[in-house]
Amino acid sequence: MEDSVSDSEESLDGIENEDSDAQCASSKASSCKVITKESLLAAQREDLQRVMDLISLREQHARTLLIHHRWDVEKLIAVYVEKGKAFLFSEAGVTADKFVDLDPLEPSLAMTCDICTDDVPAQEVTTMECGHCFCDNCWTEHFVVKINDGQSKRIKCMAHKCNAICDEAIVRKLVSIKHPDLAEKFERFLLESYIEDNKMVKWCPSTPHCGNAIRVENDEFCEVECSCGSQFCFSCLSEAHSPCSCLMWELWTKKCRDESETVNWISVHTKPCPKCHKPVEKNGGCNLVCCICGQAFCWLCGGATGREHTWSHIANHSCGRYKEDNEKNAECAKRDLYRYMHYHNRYKAHTDSFKQESRLSDTINEKISTLEAKDSKLRDFTWLANGLHRLFRSRRSLSYSYPFAFYMFGDDLFTDEMTNEEREIKKNLFEDQQQQLESNVEKLSKLLEEPFDEYSEKRVMRIRMQIINLSAITDNLCQKMYECIENDLLGSLQFTTHNIAPYQSKGVEKAEELTVVSSAQAGGYNNRKTVDHLDGDVLEARRATASGISNKRQKLSWKRARKGSSGGSVFDLNLPAEFHRGN
Repeated sequence: MEDSVSDSEESLDGIENEDSDAQCASSKASSCKVITKESLLAAQREDLQRVMDLISLREQHARTLLIHHRWDVEKLIAVYVEKGKAFLFSEAGVTADKFVDLDPLEPSLAMTCDICTDDVPAQEVTTMECGHCFCDNCWTEHFVVKINDGQSKRIKCMAHKCNAICDEAIVRKLVSIKHPDLAEKFERFLLESYIEDNKMVKWCPSTPHCGNAIRVENDEFCEVECSCGSQFCFSCLSEAHSPCSCLMWELWTKKCRDESETVNWISVHTKPCPKCHKPVEKNGGCNLVCCICGQAFCWLCGGATGREHTWSHIANHSCGRYKEDNEKNAECAKRDLYRYMHYHNRYKAHTDSFKQESRLSDTINEKISTLEAKDSKLRDFTWLANGLHRLFRSRRSLSYSYPFAFYMFGDDLFTDEMTNEEREIKKNLFEDQQQQLESNVEKLSKLLEEPFDEYSEKRVMRIRMQIINLSAITDNLCQKMYECIENDLLGSLQFTTHNIAPYQSKGVEKAEELTVVSSAQAGGYNNRKTVDHLDGDVLEARRATASGISNKRQKLSWKRARKGSSGGSVFDLNLPAEFHRGN
């Protein structure tokens, strides 16, 4: 027995070292960042500074450009390099050259405002960068209306057909004189535009709201975990639901929430009374049915009849003729109902199992404490933690695979994408992988629930090896199922595009707190190159990069590099937070 235990320890030490190496290799900085109320301004200034340094702009002009391009710095740079500064500015409403009045009015003189037609002193007149000049009262009222209408992020000049964006400093100055509360609202809108207009930054959907926002660096089709503990799909802000696409999950939740299936059940199992039109369920074998309103009707065809009948005839009625449409509709409704119940029952069963297994953390901790108190050679119990985390991750993916299969192989979304023969082949391929995963998940769940703290050391070592092997197998099967979905199922679609979050072996990626490095720490503004001063080779490289950006955006599809997956790694050391607290 001692020899077998020592052999097992030697073999597992190598595996655990490989896992530690894999963990170290994957411990690089997270691609998701948490933006708190305190770091929101710094996060916005980070992008503003990039544009200011690149094109030598003031902050307000950089913000106007970024708001126009929805805070997509790469797209802004691409437009600047490909089409030039003049096009970039005119498209966004930025005045390239500030207006200089060569014949300014003397303060003692008065001028006529073209809006209100009043004569006002020159010191009560404001001229925008575009050169249009109106009285301060008209400017103020214009700004107030725009702020109240929610258009404060891009307030245009009042002049006819002028698309220039008004100076933020002037808006702030004039509005704060009479409406300080609106001036604060204007500032807040400018600040929050970094989140509201930025497709790579979204508010955390937690309830109650934690006040945080999440920024992703690469792909918006991902699942993230906020610092408040909320896990969600970044694309649709609902709960993490891969391998379902966002549209599939939206349709599934609506189907489960609405009474559509109740109506479907009623259409299958009841017939409407021809008099009061209430649904009537037959509770006997006789086809002469009587409603509570007193109306008798034939169950076979639904037609009103008399109340008397013999073995072969109902009074005042005959319905021996076959009506194909009614029978076909009833059969279709019954088939759709049974199909929905098949997928919903399995989805619900795995979801309930996930909730029950979530309580295993405390039980596992108690068993570990019992084993540690024994005089045993076995001192490392990370295999239990890894197995528990793998069970959670695989069970969750398995439960969401049933709504995916419901829509992938149904008639709701992909009727024109594949023939019945192709659908059947793909359905069998997917279900084979799904059943393999399901079988191994159940085996892993059974092993983790065993009272191994009461077993002998030799038996515990045997369970240890089984849990380690099953953890690796379920991880591999999950990855294979995702690859099948991305490559063989969704990847073959021609008319529609469905994206899913890539498989993460370590679980949903946890966003890190945003740390912003100031420009002074990075070397200062004066030490940076701008495009205006780039040499020919560098500028040509920028143009190539910019053109590549637009091409890459067009080619972005369901195929993405898997980030965070451990490749050939066997174990997962990233455990649920409650497990760590238990330890």
